[in-house]
Amino acid sequence: MRFIYNISIWLYFFAITVASLFNDKAKLWLKGRKGIFDKIKISLTGNDNIIWFHCSSLGEFEQGRPLLEKIKSEYPKYKILLTFFSPSGYEIRKNYEKTDYIFYLPLDTISNAKKFVELVNPQIAVFVKYEFWFNYISELHKRNIPIYSVSSIFRKNQYFFKIHGIWALQQLKKISCFFVQDEKSKELLGTLGIINVIVSGDTRFDRVYEISKNVKKFPVIEAFRQNKKILIAGSIWQKEEEFLIKLINESEFDIKYIIAPHLIKTENIDNFISKISLKAIKFSEATTENVVAPKVMLIDGIGFLSHLYQYGTLALIGGGFGKGIHNILEPATFGLPVFFGPNYTKFNEAKELLKCGGAYSITDFQNLNEKLSCLLNNEEALKRNSYICLNYVDNRKGATDIILKYIEKNIKF
Repeated sequence: MRFIYNISIWLYFFAITVASLFNDKAKLWLKGRKGIFDKIKISLTGNDNIIWFHCSSLGEFEQGRPLLEKIKSEYPKYKILLTFFSPSGYEIRKNYEKTDYIFYLPLDTISNAKKFVELVNPQIAVFVKYEFWFNYISELHKRNIPIYSVSSIFRKNQYFFKIHGIWALQQLKKISCFFVQDEKSKELLGTLGIINVIVSGDTRFDRVYEISKNVKKFPVIEAFRQNKKILIAGSIWQKEEEFLIKLINESEFDIKYIIAPHLIKTENIDNFISKISLKAIKFSEATTENVVAPKVMLIDGIGFLSHLYQYGTLALIGGGFGKGIHNILEPATFGLPVFFGPNYTKFNEAKELLKCGGAYSITDFQNLNEKLSCLLNNEEALKRNSYICLNYVDNRKGATDIILKYIEKNIKF
């Protein structure tokens, strides 16, 4: 099985190489790894005590960020080395000031894993959520370097729990401790003999709560709001765009809209504006003087959407008609009832918020319009649902402290 795994890694590399001929993201993936070991060798001093954090992309980074920043704050003599698998994480956070070193993760081959671990020589390694690169795990395990999986979550349909996943499951047993999001994950791992598991919860709750207490202010958005209720559409894809165009053009809600497409391309935003009847403005062109009249604002920048939810009343989050919903905790922490498409079953927070009444799953435009109407025309219901969301996040923060307490007990800082 290891042979098959290593072949699959090389096949993936071949596929990325071919894709790079016409795909910008694949091109960045390759370019970022060119000469990577020389970059690492030049950057490291050789005397560093390093804690290695690895994240797949931007979402996992935000999930691991509270733990990373707390370790950096409380143990400044340690250097933090952060790696990303995806360009969508690295390119946005390559200048992140709370880490000492940031690199792309070299391809998970046997030789790369050995070379990387020799160069970095981390005191501990932290992998966030679903990141399980088995050659790296094996190399760390050989050297008795503790490996922690944080905010991980497991489901019966994952390949670890199928016949063809037996080898992968054996590799998971090399991880020193799993800090899982829920009891079900712990029980699943337990049935297969993995008992080094702690139910810590999800560090994303700590992250979004921290954002809500340290928000950046946007005078332009405050001027745009004009004391109106605002529907914020975050990380939306084509299906949600279609709903919003219809909502803006046909509904009679006396509200304003802040819309943040997942793909921020000028042609995409211009196309959206051309299809709506209300006056719209792009964030990059907005001033406190010219935003009063427009009813729609299009966000054509990145890195600040999580702070914009402070100005919202309701949130429509994208991804639920595709592979899965984007971050619904960011609006929930500001007390925004959340709407999303039907593909949410992999996300505990979605299922829990639906159950307690802070969220709504939608299947079509009429469904969205009716549910929005129920809240926008009922102030008491809106306040009640807002409180549910605030309370939901507040009651689930604290995973970071649980994880750090364990690491402190087992690692001599």
